[in-house]
Amino acid sequence: MTALTLSTSAAPGLRADAIVIGVAKGAKGPVVAPGAESVDKAYDGKLAGVLETLGASGAEGELTKLPSPAGLKAPLVVAVGLGAEPEKDSSFAAEALRKAAGVAARALTGAKKAAFVLPLGDAADVGAVAEGVLLGAYSFTAYKENAPSKSAPKAGNGKAPLAEAALLGGKPRDAAHKAALARAVAVSEELNRARDLINMPPNDLNPEAFAAIVQTAGKEHGLKVQVLDVKALEKGGYGGILGVGAGSTSGPRLVKLSYTSSKAKKHLALVGKGITYDSGGISLKPAGHNETMKCDMSGAAAVFAAVVSAARLGLEVNVTGWLALAENMPSGSATRPGDVLRMYSGKTVEVLNTDAEGRLVLADALWAASAEKPDAIVDVATLTGAMMLALGSRTFGIMANDDAFRTAVHEAAEEVGEPAWPMPLPEHLRKGMDSATADIANMGERMGGGLVAGLFLREFVGEGIAWAHLDIAGPAFNDGGPFGYTPKGGTGSAVRTLVRLAELVGSGDLG
Repeated sequence: MTALTLSTSAAPGLRADAIVIGVAKGAKGPVVAPGAESVDKAYDGKLAGVLETLGASGAEGELTKLPSPAGLKAPLVVAVGLGAEPEKDSSFAAEALRKAAGVAARALTGAKKAAFVLPLGDAADVGAVAEGVLLGAYSFTAYKENAPSKSAPKAGNGKAPLAEAALLGGKPRDAAHKAALARAVAVSEELNRARDLINMPPNDLNPEAFAAIVQTAGKEHGLKVQVLDVKALEKGGYGGILGVGAGSTSGPRLVKLSYTSSKAKKHLALVGKGITYDSGGISLKPAGHNETMKCDMSGAAAVFAAVVSAARLGLEVNVTGWLALAENMPSGSATRPGDVLRMYSGKTVEVLNTDAEGRLVLADALWAASAEKPDAIVDVATLTGAMMLALGSRTFGIMANDDAFRTAVHEAAEEVGEPAWPMPLPEHLRKGMDSATADIANMGERMGGGLVAGLFLREFVGEGIAWAHLDIAGPAFNDGGPFGYTPKGGTGSAVRTLVRLAELVGSGDLG
């Protein structure tokens, strides 16, 4: 990853490949953002006018490159838009800084060093810019023939990410600034690990391989890891996970990843859907809907990253991650529509559609998590296309059995810059899952399908436990071009929300 440093150096005398400055959208044109005064001076105070001549407006995400004048040692100035100029005595939003830093970092792929002269009013701004740089500089090149490496950073046609970024205005001796930088590094590294997992091809990342990766990370960070293989799942009666994985030659796994703090007073359980490839099973997906189904384990990747982040940050809360891993394939041994599965809870489920498999593996993991009686459970899943139809490709839905908890999750998501929206669980939709054969069916009414899935999951949450369900089907995988600090491919959606929730629970600020 890009190396980050805090620096009190002046921009003009810093040797770097580029200087990154912020530009706001003012009432009469672009305005050079605070922090870049010395850069503006090098242009004789006319930098805003030069940028306007080049077509810049200061709009969020806009990027303009221009050669440096005499007086700057860096040969290039990169101006990145921050959006509307804030009102007097107010500062730029953290998300605006995060996005601007991400756009600039991606544009500087192949550069050795860049100086970021964005507005840093406090430690929160330091953290936002640091996250933006680290997340924006991400690229997945592991399977490219000419991928850069440590020994050959620019091998073939490949370009390495920005090697080093100095955050000018950051105070290297300030405890709050150092802590903000350290937090950004820990969370961003784990989020980028989640992106790597999501982007891995399914012939390399099956349930067994995923579990092995978790075990390795557990040893590195002092986490307790328990892996239930097929025999253990059969012995335990995990009918949902076994039923989904029955058609694959790669057997399913349930992975429990535990971080414990000696100072913890609360316990947060996180449950992730980990379908390493989803063909739809016997209810096969139509052509054109299979190509990105390696991303159906994004929920498990997010949970994994969040638990490791909690350990690296030393949060004062116990966090347990449950990764429900399976590959959903059609074969002679696959679960059929009409089959009945006996779940870990003892409840029976009639499978009407084998492509509604995520709720089956989550149901077993939710019941296992509930058995430990945590203070709260949050599950994360690329669960329904219906949620994408409702909220689009950049916003995830939040459902819960407790309105206050749903609000707290939503506020945490908005705080860290992850677009989310609270969704209801209408009781009248539950009747559509009634089955003449079993206790419940895995399908209900077509309209409101995302909400139906949430109602199904609620059936497997222990009584008296606050629970929230995050349906990240939309933002988990970006099919389009990169934007802000979000790359093409796996995004790591929900990681930062989960980490923030763990912080709030640990500090006593969330129930």
